[in-house]
Amino acid sequence: MSPIRLILADDHVMLRQGTLAMLARESDLTVVGEANDGAEAVRLAETLRPDVVVMDVRMPGMNGIEATRQIRNRWPSVQVLVLTAHDDDEYVFALLEAGANGYLLKTAPVADLVRAIRTVAAGESAMAPSIVRKLVNRVSGRKAQEAEDEFEALTGREMEVLKLLAQGMTNKQIADTLIISDRTVQTHLSNIFGKLGVNSRTEAILIAMKRNLLRAP
Repeated sequence: MSPIRLILADDHVMLRQGTLAMLARESDLTVVGEANDGAEAVRLAETLRPDVVVMDVRMPGMNGIEATRQIRNRWPSVQVLVLTAHDDDEYVFALLEAGANGYLLKTAPVADLVRAIRTVAAGESAMAPSIVRKLVNRVSGRKAQEAEDEFEALTGREMEVLKLLAQGMTNKQIADTLIISDRTVQTHLSNIFGKLGVNSRTEAILIAMKRNLLRAP
């Protein structure tokens, strides 16, 4: 089985090299590139096509949010795992909306980082417990009746998009499945987020799960 190919994007060289040294102990992980900022991470993603980009948030020039958005839009097969010291709501929800597959804090043990890399490489989500709590709290804070009314406002096509989203599909995969354009998928997602009052894909899925909308008919 081929090792998981990684790019490390962090402007703190010592931290990046320390992370590299720790990951080098894992036989199924290999770091193929290092980036000092978001723009370099995007360039390396284009040339190296890694399996996972381990992305910091606050970097000079292009930050991790914009870099994540560009990478996920241009190369949907490249997964992004955020590794940062920041868990502010503005960063968390912006990165999840940009398409990040996981969100981990730099205080996490190395074993958690390795596990998260393997998880997102498999196409699944990996979130730090504190990030999960933020998402759950946001969902739980909504009034049940308001949520139910908003769900009823979703169109049939929006429900189809939501269910495919919950399967972990990227925008392109949803577009191919429904035989529509990427732009149309993005329009549907914007409408879904607006109707549900959320800012990210993960929040939308959590609300749908809470209201049992993802059950098969």
